[in-house]
Amino acid sequence: MKLKINKDILLEHLNYVGRALSNRNIIPVINGILFELNEEGLYLTATDNEITIRTFIEKSDIKEISSLGKIVIYGRYILDIIRKLSTEFVDIEEIDGGKAIISTPTSKYNLNCFDVNEFPNIKMEASKSSVKLTAGNFKDIVNQTVFATSTQESKPLLTGINLKIIGDTLECVATDSYRLAKKNVKFSIMNEENINLVIPAKNINEFIKLIENDESEIVLNAFPNKVMFQYNNILFQSSLLNGTYPNTDSLVPVDFDIIYNVNLEEFYSIIDRASILAQAKDKNIVSLETKGNKLIITSSSPEIGKIEEVMDINVVKGGDIKISFSAKYMMEALRSFNKKDVNIYLNGEIKPIILREANNSDLLQLILPIKTY
Repeated sequence: MKLKINKDILLEHLNYVGRALSNRNIIPVINGILFELNEEGLYLTATDNEITIRTFIEKSDIKEISSLGKIVIYGRYILDIIRKLSTEFVDIEEIDGGKAIISTPTSKYNLNCFDVNEFPNIKMEASKSSVKLTAGNFKDIVNQTVFATSTQESKPLLTGINLKIIGDTLECVATDSYRLAKKNVKFSIMNEENINLVIPAKNINEFIKLIENDESEIVLNAFPNKVMFQYNNILFQSSLLNGTYPNTDSLVPVDFDIIYNVNLEEFYSIIDRASILAQAKDKNIVSLETKGNKLIITSSSPEIGKIEEVMDINVVKGGDIKISFSAKYMMEALRSFNKKDVNIYLNGEIKPIILREANNSDLLQLILPIKTY
């Protein structure tokens, strides 16, 4: 294998596949990036056995191809070398069946490589169960829910997001059993096959970092034990979490005794300020109390003092309430909304707090209150 390629083009694709590299792998070859140069162009592949990323550089984007072939180069070193080169083009050549020469007119690097036959043979192909999505919309769906996943490995299913597609509706749910985020999206066409996946949060977050907030197309390919996304010249494959995701529908009340409409930015700001003292506590608890159209947020610390913040609200239904919750959870939930106002739905001080955008029920955030007595 021998080629000359623009450094910036190569670096862009190395950065893509580099997200699948892990220093924790006990299988040495997994630390490498597979270079496959054929008549079509250059394929780069990396995997940590949880995610696999493959990118493709078309032949027209390669300056010169002298010979075809395969080689597995240590990922961290090839990334560092290409990143620090100052020339426009770089030459990569395989020699002696197990070494790679990376060179420019002023630099030369001789790297030992892994045995290409030891690199995992991973199939990345389209499935019969595929759905087309818009990159920007999908990025929003994940960002508005994934933060609510659990970080406790004792509840493995809750460390992932549950992605369901039934008919013309996509539903994305995440919960750590103390809060819940749910987003629904309608498609313009009906999907023939239903899809129900639980994707590890850390894996889907890596994919989200690869895509732009634009109108580009993503194709989701579902399999019994994996999911593969096609995006531009990138293939991203992730393992799935095994098991049946809990039914969260029963957690969301249908009727509410109290409904407040609040300005999103102002509500977020007063909680943010009140959380200055709340950060000194393990659960960062703040209290919310209403008196007519006044909403009061308080936090206190015996060692430091007390904070009180007041704002005006619109009482849509019901009377006054006093309830406590995690400032961190509330702020993360509020950051998922894009509109100017949000509605707060309540049924008492020990019932879940529900947040929705005014006049839009597509996105729902649920937070369980915290008893302070």
